Amino acid sequence: MPEILVLYYSRGGSVAKLARQIARGIGEVEGMSARLRTVPPVAAVTETRAPPVPEDGAPYVDKQDLADCIGLAVGSPTRFGNMAAPMKFFIDSLGAEWASGALVGKPASVFTSTATQHGGQESTLLSMQVPLLHHGCVIVGLPYTEPLLSTTRTGGTPYGASHVAGGEDDPQPSEEEAVLARALGRRLAEIARRLDAHR
Repeated sequence: MPEILVLYYSRGGSVAKLARQIARGIGEVEGMSARLRTVPPVAAVTETRAPPVPEDGAPYVDKQDLADCIGLAVGSPTRFGNMAAPMKFFIDSLGAEWASGALVGKPASVFTSTATQHGGQESTLLSMQVPLLHHGCVIVGLPYTEPLLSTTRTGGTPYGASHVAGGEDDPQPSEEEAVLARALGRRLAEIARRLDAHR
């Protein structure tokens, strides 16, 4: 069965929960499934290694996951208006995949979580799209035909799914955020299925 890679880094759990909502949306498209993967944390001391398998949650990504997928969604919390270091570190390691064109023509979406409403959601989403464009991906966002995009008072942008964790760092997406994340997953899967049929 064709798979969409849902790749994320999540420290507090918000991005992981958003990833699961996107995966649910992917699964709602007939004949499509999601492959959830995460990236290991990085340390200031580069000799420090993460355990080979995470204690819980999704397995760590393997570069073969990129070759296997017909589309991907990339998620990260916001760090000063940009993606977190572990996701950037992984993306920076994809020189061979860039050179071979492993992601060329594959649709890709992005998602994020911030502590505050204006904490850099849109700049993070846009900055995550830049390396995907370098890899030749077809960027998939959320159109305004999704009614909640016009009324949400929490997360959700045309650039990708998002979550506002708030001062209490609540990892649970609001109902609006969850619906929009599932809609993004469905749209990504539908476009990936159509593109894959013409390869």
